[in-house]
Amino acid sequence: MSPSNPVQLSPRKFVLINAAVSSAAVGFLIWLIYFHEGSTGQENSSLPAFNALFNSTSAVLLLAGLRAIKQGKRALHKQLMLSALVFSALFLVNYIYYHYSQGDTHFQGQGAIRPIYFALLISHVVLSIVVLPMILTSVYLALTERFAMHKRFSRWTWGGWMYVSITGVLVYLMLHVVDWSS
Repeated sequence: MSPSNPVQLSPRKFVLINAAVSSAAVGFLIWLIYFHEGSTGQENSSLPAFNALFNSTSAVLLLAGLRAIKQGKRALHKQLMLSALVFSALFLVNYIYYHYSQGDTHFQGQGAIRPIYFALLISHVVLSIVVLPMILTSVYLALTERFAMHKRFSRWTWGGWMYVSITGVLVYLMLHVVDWSS
């Protein structure tokens, strides 16, 4: 391990680990949402609000990270992007706990808003599955100092990650804040 490059993981090993972690996460979430029955006890309504907070914080950090790198502030960019990764990880842990303990939340809206909600939700879920290994790859490329590849790859990653963060907040608002009964 050299002082300038602290990551000692070959690209081949990284691809295998990334594929395993991403597949395990997606497989577990599919089981959690579609096959596991949450408790029928009282719902902990604060957990979805924390998810929205984690997602919105990730979005703000992603914007700040983009601005920092455009200004040539590489160290600040690294700190902001790793912070965004931490908040996205906190979201994932909280999301898993919430769905494990509470089960699924059903959308109450009717009429024209219903297909809009499901289009938003489906795009959010599908892109979150795609963006997870992309985020891990972007971080790996940066930590292994493959900055040219990191820059090219991260342009796509950033957009997907930002979309997932913002739509996560919108899904929360549509499920837990907006009153669709009127």
